[in-house]
This record gives sequence, structure tokens and C-alpha cells, in this order.
Amino acid sequence: MSSPIDASIMTHFSTLSDPRITRTRRHELMDIMVIALCAVICGAQDFTAIATFGRGKEHWLRRFLTLPGGIPSHDTFRRVFARLDTTAFSQCFTDWVTAIAHKTDNEIISLDGKRLRRSFDAASGQAAITLVSAWSWHNRLVLGQVKTDADSNETTAIPQLLRMLDVSGCIVTIDAAGTLKSIANQIVSQKANYVLALKRNQPELHADVQGCLDNWISRGWQDELNEPVKHSYYETRNNDHGRLETRRYWSMPLPDWIDKKQKWPGLTSITVVEAERTVSGTTSKHRRYYISSLDQDAKKIGHAIRNHWNIENQLHWVLDMGFREDESRARKDNAPTNFAVLRRIAFNLLKKDNNLKLGAKNKQIMAAIRDDYLEAVLLGTKLRTPF
Repeated sequence: MSSPIDASIMTHFSTLSDPRITRTRRHELMDIMVIALCAVICGAQDFTAIATFGRGKEHWLRRFLTLPGGIPSHDTFRRVFARLDTTAFSQCFTDWVTAIAHKTDNEIISLDGKRLRRSFDAASGQAAITLVSAWSWHNRLVLGQVKTDADSNETTAIPQLLRMLDVSGCIVTIDAAGTLKSIANQIVSQKANYVLALKRNQPELHADVQGCLDNWISRGWQDELNEPVKHSYYETRNNDHGRLETRRYWSMPLPDWIDKKQKWPGLTSITVVEAERTVSGTTSKHRRYYISSLDQDAKKIGHAIRNHWNIENQLHWVLDMGFREDESRARKDNAPTNFAVLRRIAFNLLKKDNNLKLGAKNKQIMAAIRDDYLEAVLLGTKLRTPF
């Protein structure tokens, strides 16, 4: 019987090393992986739910799995994922996504961290872990993830994640936590461009960029001789639910004096975004500042800035609401990180499915009810009997 699991998944994950002692194995590693993935697609949020799913779907699973020891217990699932190498599992995930994603020039790849709130373990002194994910705006897929070191932050995980990805020809966007010369240099060395947010973690550069851009805006982009100062402008307006939002983007070539003073790798332009919001007759306004290796193009840079936040709205929010990630109590050893990889594989498969025009949670419900729909999600195919 052929497997309903996409061949690319089987190929990329078959290289994983089994962390168990050979003589004590009763269950095939790939059987454990497939059951866990199918269960998470159908809404399982812990190892007990995965084992329960396996028992309930044993007849269907035996169509394509050997299951020499039957359905593994929840303790078996927990032990395997607690010991499975997180780096190898994450790399398999990234290799698989790379194979199914369609890379385009100027693709926007956003990097951002997310803390798993309940992954802390007070008994062992383990703090809640933070995962840095890469999000493809064009494909609407998670491209990879890396866990931050226990005694560090996102700045050590970002370089590791970048090394796992092929970002050549892409635009990498990162919030202020990742605005470092070393990261900018790595992005440029990997033949990509960057748009990086500026805040107080780079106080001198932030002050220089803010002072320069605010000055020219106040002067109407005219110099002392009333000559126009080279810049680019772009504006968007959105009037929805009684709220008027106007975003104004100004971008200009990097001034020589900032270049000589700061010496940032690949830095070519600086940009300011002015967000003006009017709600119930009250207007608020604030500005944010960015540096980029792109030429001054307010529309292009503004598009990258605006779409950076899709990683929050279309990934992190769905993981919390649809997959209840913030409620996950997987805590032992590597289990929190590896379970997070399972959720992201399931997220990508559900996101790519076009059989239903529904959110992730409702797709999970249907996958749990209908085996043919679950198979369609796993294979990325059309249902023979549509809804």
C-alpha cells in the first residue's frame, strides 16, 4: 500500500538518526514521526493526544505503516521527541520546505522570535525557550526555525538560521533585536539584501538616521540653496472599521557622513515610516526608522517593512490560536523544540491545502473527521470527492 505522506517529506526526514538503543526498539522511527505529524495536523496538542489519535486511526495507519509493535504509547512518543536531535530535525524541516517552496527574486523573508510560554520547567530550572523562525511572504510558509541558546538571545540564533537558508536574491527583514553589523554582513555575504529596524539598541546610528531624516522632512526636502534633496516617497491609506490609517515612507541614499561614521556592511539607504492613525476623531502619529542595503526606493522598502509583520499575523497568531502553541506543556529536554517543528510542518501542509477555504483550526477538524481530506493535505492533492 502506498503512503499518503508526500514523498519529499519521507525523503528529507528519512536521514534522521534514531536516538534509541537498537535492541530496545519496538517501533520504527518513521512510524512514530508519521503518526505524530498526522495527529498534529488533526489538532493533537500533546503526546497523550498523539497516542490517542494513533489508537483511533490504527486501521487507517496500517494501510501504509508497518507498526511492528502496534501503536506506541504516549511515553514512547515523549521519550523519542525529547531525545531527537533538534538541529538535525530542524535542518530536515528546512530542506523539505526548500524543496516545496517557489523562490522568487526579491522574495521577502522575515526573521522573528517567539517564546513558548509554558515550555519552562521550574523543577530543572529550565527557562521558557525562544524560537526564531523564518517566514516566506510569497509562499506563506515557515522556512525554518532555530532555538536560542539558554544563556543568549535571538542574536545568536539568527546567524544559525540564516546559514540554513538559501536567501540569495531575497530581501531579509528583521526587527531591531537583529540589527547588528555582523548580521548585516552575513546577509550581504549570502547575496541577499536587508531591511533592518532601528531602535535604541543602536543609539548612535538611530540618532544619526533620525536626525537626518527628520531634518529633511521638516525642510520639505530642500537644501540651503533651495535645491531638491534626492529621495523617494510612497504613501498608503487604509480606511476600515472607522479607523483611518495613513503610512508615509521617505527613503534617501545613505549620506556620506553617516557612512564614514558608522561603516555598516552593505548599507545603501535609510528610511523613515510615519504612521498616522485617526480613530473617533483622535489622531496619533509616530515614526520608525530603518536601514537597508537596497537602493532608495520608498515603495519597495515600504513593502518589505509592511509585510515583515505577516510573520506575527499569519504565523505566530495562527500557531497560538489554531495550534494552541502557547499552551503546550512539552518541557522535557528537546521535546518543546521538536514538537514546535511538528507544528510548523503541519502549519505548512494546511497552509498549502486549497481544498477548503477555511482557517487552520477548521481544516484540522475536517482532517480528523475525513481520512481522504487528511491524505489530500499530506499529499498536497485535490480531493476526489470535493466538499
